[in-house]
Amino acid sequence: MHPQRAALAPAHHLVSGADLIAEAARLLDRGEVVVYPTETYYALGARIDRPAALERLLTLKGGREGQPISVLVADLEMLRPWVRQLSPKALRLIARHWPGPLTLVLPASPAVPAAIAAGSDTIGVRQSPNPIARSLLSATGVPLTAPSANPTGAAPADRVETARAYFGDRVACYLDGGPTPGGLASTLARIDDGRVTILRAGPIPLESME
Repeated sequence: MHPQRAALAPAHHLVSGADLIAEAARLLDRGEVVVYPTETYYALGARIDRPAALERLLTLKGGREGQPISVLVADLEMLRPWVRQLSPKALRLIARHWPGPLTLVLPASPAVPAAIAAGSDTIGVRQSPNPIARSLLSATGVPLTAPSANPTGAAPADRVETARAYFGDRVACYLDGGPTPGGLASTLARIDDGRVTILRAGPIPLESME
């Protein structure tokens, strides 16, 4: 990966390093949507405490009415205000598999916006090992949305150029980390009474979560 490369829309000028992350964080704070790399594909990022940004993200994705939006956190402390509780099983899975491609469906706290939960009482969360994603989360200080950076029905973007072709200047900032690994989307798992149910198969199998 090339964590220092970046392209900003609409001017598409180049900035680097800490300046890039700071600029992206400022845009997110203003309610903009950015594209950033994760350990699987590029993602559409918005602060979950910016309702207008969440509406913009849903418009960009299209066809997601009633579907929850997964989010990324920087660490366990960032997660805690957004969940009602963390069971012993959830804490064990977090210790074993985060950062990594495991999205856990956890009980949502009242602070979680309706656009994120989409009528459920849960929130899907993971921690990415991607250094750009982690730096961006640390700079914003709140969870960021993490749906793949493609319109619903289109192929996920494993290169920033693909995401840019999808969204153009409708996205405020593109953080270019080079090609992402692609492959399977993160494993999506729910915990009920200490038992794990796989909702979407991914890189982490059920056997490693027993």
